[in-house]
Amino acid sequence: MQAPLRKTALSVALLSVGLAMSAMAQNPGSQGTTSGGTSSTAPRPATGATSTTGASSTTGTASRSASDSLARADRKFIEDAARGGMAEVQLGQLAAQKAQSSEVKQFGQKMVDDHGKANDQLKSIASSKNVTLPTDLDRAHKRDYDRLSKLSGAEFDREYMKHMVSDHKKDVSDFRKEAKSGKDTEVKNFASTTLPTLEQHLQMAQQADAAVRSASRGSNTARTSSGTTSGMSSGTSGSTSGTTGTSGSTGTSGSTGTTSGTSGSTSGTSGMSSGTSGTSGTSGTSGTKSGSATSGTSTGTGTAGK
Repeated sequence: MQAPLRKTALSVALLSVGLAMSAMAQNPGSQGTTSGGTSSTAPRPATGATSTTGASSTTGTASRSASDSLARADRKFIEDAARGGMAEVQLGQLAAQKAQSSEVKQFGQKMVDDHGKANDQLKSIASSKNVTLPTDLDRAHKRDYDRLSKLSGAEFDREYMKHMVSDHKKDVSDFRKEAKSGKDTEVKNFASTTLPTLEQHLQMAQQADAAVRSASRGSNTARTSSGTTSGMSSGTSGSTSGTTGTSGSTGTSGSTGTTSGTSGSTSGTSGMSSGTSGTSGTSGTSGTKSGSATSGTSTGTGTAGK
């Protein structure tokens, strides 16, 4: 009896071990837990992987922080430079079409060429920095464009060059500041390499502005001189007419002589002769002398008439 019982117990024990091993094979984690220290370290690589993911997340956060730092330090410069460059190109195109002076036309075309190249460089930099640039003029630049587009000829030349001098003074100041204290290396380098071109633009603008103003002053002086000469000529003509009228009035004295002569003719033939002399007093200064003579009147009342 004891032998069969021992065999049965052994079979049960072997079966239990087999079941336990089967269960452990299906659940490796439980094996690690059962094995104690060796398997307890198994999950740690997974934890390490999670740590690596965390490091990647940290790197992404750092990248975003760098982008945010750019936005605070250099974003405004990039956006302002883009707006200014766009305005320079559009106003340059307007000057090339509307300017009267060939110097102003050439300056406008140079603005189109130089600022067009700078704008392309700035777009590339902005794209690498995840900065979205404006695609149209802002309100202030649009107002300047609308105002200048309504002008023409010499007036357009004066106002456009005046605006270019003022605008490039501001550009030079802004780019010089960024080249000196910009935080982003690429943006700072863009400002530094573009600055000499802007300084050249400012010098050219000042020269063209002076030439346009000088031409405008010369034109105003010529118009003033022409008006003064015309007024003087009119005054001289009026004086001449007045002199002629005065000369004509002298003949009045001659008429007086004629009247005296006629009166004399009533008294006698001799008086008529003297009166006829008096008639010549109607024309000119000599008439005055004859007309004012009393001899005609005296003769008319003489005894010879009787």
